[in-house]
Amino acid sequence: MNPVEPRAKRVYRVGLTGGIASGKSTVAKFFAALAVPIIDTDQVAREVVEPGQPPLERLVERFGRAILTPDGHLDRPKLREIVFSDPRARADLEALTHPAIGTAVEAWSAAAGGPYQILIIPLLVEKNLTSQVDRVLVVDCDEELQIRRLQARDGSTVEQARAILNAQTSRTARLKSAHDVVQNDGDLSAVRDQVSALHTRYLQLAGQSGAAAGGAAITAKAAKARFS
Repeated sequence: MNPVEPRAKRVYRVGLTGGIASGKSTVAKFFAALAVPIIDTDQVAREVVEPGQPPLERLVERFGRAILTPDGHLDRPKLREIVFSDPRARADLEALTHPAIGTAVEAWSAAAGGPYQILIIPLLVEKNLTSQVDRVLVVDCDEELQIRRLQARDGSTVEQARAILNAQTSRTARLKSAHDVVQNDGDLSAVRDQVSALHTRYLQLAGQSGAAAGGAAITAKAAKARFS
């Protein structure tokens, strides 16, 4: 997801990430309710491969027309099936789409403005994209809860849900990359309070000249007490 605009010329960015079914969308909605611009990189990625867009044409050249639905849209399940177990195919997919995604993210960011922005980047840690943000916010929850949520949301079996979790970076690695953590164990009022406290902190950081990711960490338990 490149290119990246120099930090000195852009709005302060918080990269929001977390494992599958951890509650990233829930946290993002609470920030949005505080009038914080939200840029969802998954949404950007969907838009750059709409019919007529050059990235989709390049994907068809690489993978064939079998990756298209009858109405000419990208058949995402089919493409996932092709690249899931083929590292070279996955690398080609990323090479063909990531530059366009990066350019679109920068355009969305420039248009969105705001004192700071939340960028939802599910694979922020896995793809080593921390240089594209000023601070990393991880949404965390117990892995057993993630499994139950996947079962309820997607109809996954326990085995399927565990396989999905195992294919992602570890919870430990993700938390190690975090500057801030929102704990999401299902209590929405607690999540809202954590977001409110972090919002205050991010406004402070965004207003500080040269503020970057090196500030003091805010844990889920400490956030409200320290910054509300």
